[in-house]
Amino acid sequence: MGIIAIAIFSVVVMLLWNQLLPSIFGIVAINFWQALGILILSKILFGGFGFGRHNFRHNHEHRNRIRDRWMKMSEEERKEFLKHRRRFGFGNDFFKEEEQIKED
Repeated sequence: MGIIAIAIFSVVVMLLWNQLLPSIFGIVAINFWQALGILILSKILFGGFGFGRHNFRHNHEHRNRIRDRWMKMSEEERKEFLKHRRRFGFGNDFFKEEEQIKED
């Protein structure tokens, strides 16, 4: 099944390349094996063809952990957390700071 999917992707890349790029950029047409090579090169350079399934799940779980920790914090812990983050430039209202500088 995987070999068939790779072959189909290669044919699609070849057809799209040969239909679009020669007329737009004047690039030569490619054959099936060159299209397969382009797919392999893109896999090496840009990651995978997983369509972001793993990354979405990981990011979603990470956001839930942060939200859970935030919900378990007391009001004092939340204030201290925000104060600590602001020291490093997160969450600062820069426009408000500029207005305070102008007023001084």
